[in-house]
Amino acid sequence: MTDKTQPRLQQKYRDQIVDSMMSEFGYNNVMQVPKLKKVVINMGVKEGASDVKVIEHVAEELSRIAGQKPIMIKSKKAISAFKLREGVPIGLKVTLRRQRMFEFIDRLFNIAMPRIRDFRGYSDKSFDDSGNYSLGIQEQMIFPEIEFDKIKKVQGMDVTFVTSAKTKKEGRKLLELLGLPFAKS
Repeated sequence: MTDKTQPRLQQKYRDQIVDSMMSEFGYNNVMQVPKLKKVVINMGVKEGASDVKVIEHVAEELSRIAGQKPIMIKSKKAISAFKLREGVPIGLKVTLRRQRMFEFIDRLFNIAMPRIRDFRGYSDKSFDDSGNYSLGIQEQMIFPEIEFDKIKKVQGMDVTFVTSAKTKKEGRKLLELLGLPFAKS
């Protein structure tokens, strides 16, 4: 990642989105415009507690999707109702920033999301008060990096977009301009 080329979504942010956001929200300074800080991809793997091979296979798939090795999340306490012991691997997480983040978002919006069956856009109800957005993906097969024949378990994931926006409206506009397809209300 040492070459000087920028991902095209990052270039679009600098060339078009900043100007659009400044005119719409009346910012006085370029530094006031909300930006995307990071993208967090999270996979809960309940079979990871009983079979380590499953979580290793899912970790390899997640690293192909994200372009970065995931960290393993272990249970913090034992819950007997779920047959869960403390310290057992139960999930995976990847935090993407800078170029990898923009490249992942570009692939997600333009390649993976159009492959979702009966897709009508995401709801805009998943924003928190500070403009961050979370969405769920039901299966990893929508990503072109995953080979359909080698999938051992269909696995979903949560993707969280962390922004520097102050309100839901600013966060929604930023993600909309980046290309996130919201459902028509």
